[in-house]
Amino acid sequence: MKDAGWVERLFSSVDNMDTEAFLDFLEDDASFRFGSEDAVTGKEAIRETIEGFFASIKGLRHEILETWFEGETVICQGEVTYTRANDSNITIPFVNILGMGGNRIREYLVYIDIKPLYSPAS
Repeated sequence: MKDAGWVERLFSSVDNMDTEAFLDFLEDDASFRFGSEDAVTGKEAIRETIEGFFASIKGLRHEILETWFEGETVICQGEVTYTRANDSNITIPFVNILGMGGNRIREYLVYIDIKPLYSPAS
């Protein structure tokens, strides 16, 4: 389950902006924190957060550069390219830390500086 293929499927659900597929990776009472935003708990709160974010962009694509599996923790480091509403692109580095609870994610932490996404394109 926790292997490169699993990580690829997880990020594919995000890149496809498929909220339901993404939520299938999470425990019902999972917590999710994106950047410096407050954490939200539970699939419904996570759904609202994710769908709100997806509505603010045209698209995104992750490139995973490194993945580490340490016990019940998965760490992914990479770059994400966002397509803004005006069709300009920006690439931002990120690190995700996933605390697993068996076969699903119980804690999903995204470390990213998202401010450049919403700054005027240069």
